[in-house]
Amino acid sequence: MQATGTAMHQALAHRGPDDNGIWQDADAPVLLAHRRLSIIDLSADGHQPMQSGTGRYVVVYNGEIYNYLELRLELEALGRTFKSRSDTEVMLTAFEQWGFEEGLKKLAGMFALALWDKQTKTLHFARDRFGKKPLYIGWAGTTLLFASELKAFFVHPDFTPNVSRESIALFMHYGYMCAPHSIYQNVWQLLPASSLSIPMADMRPGADLTHKMAPYWFLPDVVNENKSKIWTLSEQDLITEFEARLESNVDQRMISDVPLGAFLSGGIDSSTIVALMQKNSENKVKTFSIGFQEQAYNEAVYAKDIAAHLGTDHTEFYVTPQDALNVIPKLPDIYDEPFADSSQIPTYLISKLARDHVTVVLTGDGGDEILGGYQRHTHIPDLWSKIGWIPRPARYATSAIAGGLPAAFWDKLNPSYPQFGRRMKRLIHLIGLKDARAVYDYLMAAWPDTNALLPGTKLPSIPLTESSWQPSSLSFAEKMIYGDTLSYRPNDLMVKTDRASMAVALEARAPLMDHSLCELSWHLPMSMKIRGRTGKWILRQVLKKYVPDRLIDRPKMGFGVPVDDWLRGPLKGWAGDLLSEQRLKSQGIFDAKTVAKAWETHQKGQTEYGGAPHIWALLMFQAWHDRWMKS
Repeated sequence: MQATGTAMHQALAHRGPDDNGIWQDADAPVLLAHRRLSIIDLSADGHQPMQSGTGRYVVVYNGEIYNYLELRLELEALGRTFKSRSDTEVMLTAFEQWGFEEGLKKLAGMFALALWDKQTKTLHFARDRFGKKPLYIGWAGTTLLFASELKAFFVHPDFTPNVSRESIALFMHYGYMCAPHSIYQNVWQLLPASSLSIPMADMRPGADLTHKMAPYWFLPDVVNENKSKIWTLSEQDLITEFEARLESNVDQRMISDVPLGAFLSGGIDSSTIVALMQKNSENKVKTFSIGFQEQAYNEAVYAKDIAAHLGTDHTEFYVTPQDALNVIPKLPDIYDEPFADSSQIPTYLISKLARDHVTVVLTGDGGDEILGGYQRHTHIPDLWSKIGWIPRPARYATSAIAGGLPAAFWDKLNPSYPQFGRRMKRLIHLIGLKDARAVYDYLMAAWPDTNALLPGTKLPSIPLTESSWQPSSLSFAEKMIYGDTLSYRPNDLMVKTDRASMAVALEARAPLMDHSLCELSWHLPMSMKIRGRTGKWILRQVLKKYVPDRLIDRPKMGFGVPVDDWLRGPLKGWAGDLLSEQRLKSQGIFDAKTVAKAWETHQKGQTEYGGAPHIWALLMFQAWHDRWMKS
């Protein structure tokens, strides 16, 4: 048992290169193993697995508890004492003081944990409210396994990696896996903001564990409760309150016993975080950005100007096409489950750059999803209010005619607007859709219709599509903001950032992804989030105190790479091989004719969906399949 535990945690050595440990219960078949990236209390006192003061609990966990100093003061006032400065000991003491369920609700941070209660012989699992840290749980024969990444499962002798066809359809539809599903049968992701408790007496090998997942913070209730109490304070008071909370979040996330810096893209979110970091820092904050020669994808020049204005210690790296292409063979190992957000490439590259200088970075992740930062929040509802009343046949005909024009045509009409042609192609397609719900589903899909690709395979249920997870009385824009918070952010953005950063042992912290800030965002009137066609209005007002308008007033670019062009150029041979008819037929997964048509259409520059996300999803699945499923 110990040998297998050692092998499993060694498979995750990249996530925790500083220390490791194993603990086995002498009275029960329970083994906990851990790899540590030392951030708080670098001494042996922070070693995991860690036992609580009374010895009742033993924990292994990945992440940081940001409010651990406040909790420690509260616990000390109740008579509790501590041996270390670590947040792990504070977490364990909270469980001893208040019990698992109530203690869990007091934690603010990013975490995935497994807690063994020796008294009740119960194994508890929990994941932070926004799924910033991953946790897979599943069966290997009669053994229950859990790990931060699936690669640890493969070293267990009883693990059989049976791919779920429904999960493939789910991945192809969205371009990422959606919790609670994983790509494998009998393996699940713990839902964000949920716990799972399994008494040893109730352990049933092979049982479906999704039914035991219980939310300790339920987003629909959060939205309903806070939206029913919209604040009517003055605009300035709301801005002041928002800034104060965000600044507090930044301060908490700057606590570190190792070098710390920040990603700076030049956008609203990361610029605000860096401005607040520099405001309260005695030294120059270390900031990092990467740039591209392709102007439509390059924000580095803006990041450099903002860094100069704020006075940070800035490092930038311009990526050549070859630098980016060299990352692609690594992706199946970094993301050991199919994952097809192509911004995974620059995210890995900037993580690698930062890790040469620091161990912790703060990021701007999370602002778009709570404050209406995407064009689907700011532009699409207004468009739909203007065209939704037109009979669908007329809209469909218009969409079909205009949709036949290539993205390059639209780029020529507005060459100054980043990625204008790709955006126009997607906009034109949605004009012909049935209703607002279909519009959102289309906008979020890598492959909107998987029926032809995977005949006879239905998409499994996920929170995004379940009625019990839907708040009441939301506008079209609010529904999209909610959907992004519920599904897109944890299943795409957090997976992208976690795997890319932890592949190089870099901890990424996101001050905008604090649950109190999320709750506050639903207190705000929509005019404080979206004003006209400007999103994140309140965040922009905060940033304007530190950075002049001329440095931030420009179209949103995103964090991408020119995959469309690469697939017609340097990646064409690699992609063509992965999508060859012979390979597809031997696999027996995808309909070869459907794939061939999609590939041919893309090569002609006439991609139906306005870009390459569906082709990239196919390629990422095929590359993953070659790495993990070939015997």
